[in-house]
Amino acid sequence: MQTETVERDADGPDGTESADTGSGERPRGPRPRWARVLRRTALGVVLLVLLPVLAAGTWLRFSYAGEPGDGTRTRGRDALWLGHAWVDGRKDTGDLDRLVEQLRYTGIRDLYVHAGPLEHDGTLPKKLYPQAGWLVDGLHARLPRLRVQAWLGDVLDTESPEGLSMADPRTRGAVLTSSRQILDAGFQGLHFDFEPLHSGDRDFLGLLSRLHGLTAARHAPLSVAAHQIDPLPGLHTVFGAVGGHEKYWSQAYFAQVARRVDQIAVMSYDTAMPLESLYGGYVAQQTELALEATPPETDLLMGMPFFHENKPGHRAAAETVPAAVRGARLGLARTDRERVRFGLALYVDFAATEADWKAYRDSWGAPVNRLG
Repeated sequence: MQTETVERDADGPDGTESADTGSGERPRGPRPRWARVLRRTALGVVLLVLLPVLAAGTWLRFSYAGEPGDGTRTRGRDALWLGHAWVDGRKDTGDLDRLVEQLRYTGIRDLYVHAGPLEHDGTLPKKLYPQAGWLVDGLHARLPRLRVQAWLGDVLDTESPEGLSMADPRTRGAVLTSSRQILDAGFQGLHFDFEPLHSGDRDFLGLLSRLHGLTAARHAPLSVAAHQIDPLPGLHTVFGAVGGHEKYWSQAYFAQVARRVDQIAVMSYDTAMPLESLYGGYVAQQTELALEATPPETDLLMGMPFFHENKPGHRAAAETVPAAVRGARLGLARTDRERVRFGLALYVDFAATEADWKAYRDSWGAPVNRLG
């Protein structure tokens, strides 16, 4: 560590020239007061930013520690998001046979098959899913215990002028009509993903209540893809004020949504975590928060990253399947080890690798009663 040298004026205390320093240079005068204040202020700002980041990293790394135990394995209530190619004619019988073999020895019970998106006015063109009947019938013939749900949604107008308006009662009515339409096509449930959906949106809660009445009458499940929960209380408000994108839901709002559906799947990826251990700790924390908010009669599923992009908000080397599964198991072990209505939701089929599937099976296990 370097010590500071005392700086003196060029003239001595008696007004005579001070002795030569031997360097050939005149000693520097003292820094202006404003420069010292600026330097100290900058240091303070850096510490204010870095210390919370370091504390958060330590906390997440600690959350990833420990052993979840054998009681935290698959309950046979997992789900898989499937791309639109399964209902628009791009897939054939060979593809279906390979999918069935991929699913047979897993805990996957529900398939969320992309059948949209909805139009901005809430309507759903029938031309989007011409092969829906072929898919549903083919899956049921091979794996009768599977449930095939229609994955619907749209971009909302919450952060841009374009998109579906949840506040418009005519649009919400059209979403209800589209839901009847897709159930009539043979799907066994409805899965909705509206983004970006801001925490506290009352219109969405009202729509869910109406949709749940429809699905209950059809003996079909209603599920939603949910935003992540505030890692710190009120963080969604801060993000909204600073960047215009709220990203998170409050835990209280998450609970309100969970009470109105049969399944809620947390999109616990795209977290911006730089390291695998931090991502796993984050998933553990999200699992704990979601378990606290989800009623026992609702299935809670934690989203798994079956994709490998590198982009702002997602680092493939950090957001891995083993880290996600381990994080979910740790959160389950600490919060509600005996909970039956719990599973993993895998996103997405067309980006998954054999390594992803193997990690999911090895880390999460296979159910006692396989699909068949």
